[in-house]
Amino acid sequence: MSQKKQDLLGLGRLEYLQALVTEFQVTESSEAKEQVLANLANFAYDPKNYDYLRQLKVLDLFLDMLTEDNDTLVEFALGGLCNLCLDKVNKDYILEADGVAAVINCLSCSNEETVMSAVTTLMYLTTPQSRQQITALPVVECMLRFSLSANRRLSNLATIFLEDYCSPLQVEEARNLTKHTALGIPLPKS
Repeated sequence: MSQKKQDLLGLGRLEYLQALVTEFQVTESSEAKEQVLANLANFAYDPKNYDYLRQLKVLDLFLDMLTEDNDTLVEFALGGLCNLCLDKVNKDYILEADGVAAVINCLSCSNEETVMSAVTTLMYLTTPQSRQQITALPVVECMLRFSLSANRRLSNLATIFLEDYCSPLQVEEARNLTKHTALGIPLPKS
């Protein structure tokens, strides 16, 4: 085991997470950034870490990474947000930071895992206040396309979104629009 890993193992939870955030900020290596962001996304799964991650502004880090050119960073950042947004405080923070728009933009990613995390995150972020933005016509149209995907996971997720988060009128309006246009968000690659 490397000395660096041994040093990190001796730290408390907050200090360990702080060390990861610092490493992400100072490293020049793309692979190291990807690895650290993957670790932070995994830590976002545990509610014990929510306060620490908020304190360290990891939600902002994840939101900032959604616009990166590196698809792997986007995938891990969205996975972290997806894990965090089940908590009401985190959900409210993401909504107030205009995270819905950033997540919607990820629906056009070519990486299927990123797209599935985006769909799931949108479902988790749905509130009476955010529903209109999350179920806007372009999003519903996109979900109709995803519901036709050969990837069963993506197809099922999109179908759940359409059935549980959209009104029948919204789905019908999107279907009618789709009949008249060849434009749309392309399906992600397998």
